[in-house]
Amino acid sequence: MPDSVSEQKTLYVVVCAAGPASDVGTLVDLAQEQGWTIQVMATPSAVSFIDVEALEKQTGRPVRSQHRAPGDPRSPKADAIIIAPATFNTINKLANGIADNYVLDVVNEAIGLGVPTTVLPFVNSAYANRTPFKASMERLSQEGIEILTGPGLFEPHPPKSGEKYIKSFPWSAPLRRIRGYQ
Repeated sequence: MPDSVSEQKTLYVVVCAAGPASDVGTLVDLAQEQGWTIQVMATPSAVSFIDVEALEKQTGRPVRSQHRAPGDPRSPKADAIIIAPATFNTINKLANGIADNYVLDVVNEAIGLGVPTTVLPFVNSAYANRTPFKASMERLSQEGIEILTGPGLFEPHPPKSGEKYIKSFPWSAPLRRIRGYQ
């Protein structure tokens, strides 16, 4: 754990509009316990899934979902990024370099700068079986983005059954992967 504020590393926690999103504070807590400074970023659709006020209180920072106005303070530079839960839409857009919202803009640039990025998806098997999704997962992996798949990580759930899997979403998994970046 860092000895001082100047040594703290900043983790961008990117949350998308998927079932587990309302529990993203769990990831924030776990990361803070490891000494990370947290900047939460939410896709525009995810804003209605999360408790923005509670997350801002928890992190001491504004939840970012839009570009800042001129003169507003910048977010601290990211040392690592976790995208969780990552949706079908966000994964496909990110893999194709689409930056049509603030979060995708920031993450696309960070990937280009070499910021370690870990993705923990939450999609059903109908989406996961699509060729574009499989290609996007492969494309991101080829760029060095760690996609957490397999037992205890991301395993597609049957369509219309996501609610059964929300509470078992493996929030701690991406933190185990980025520990080495601290």
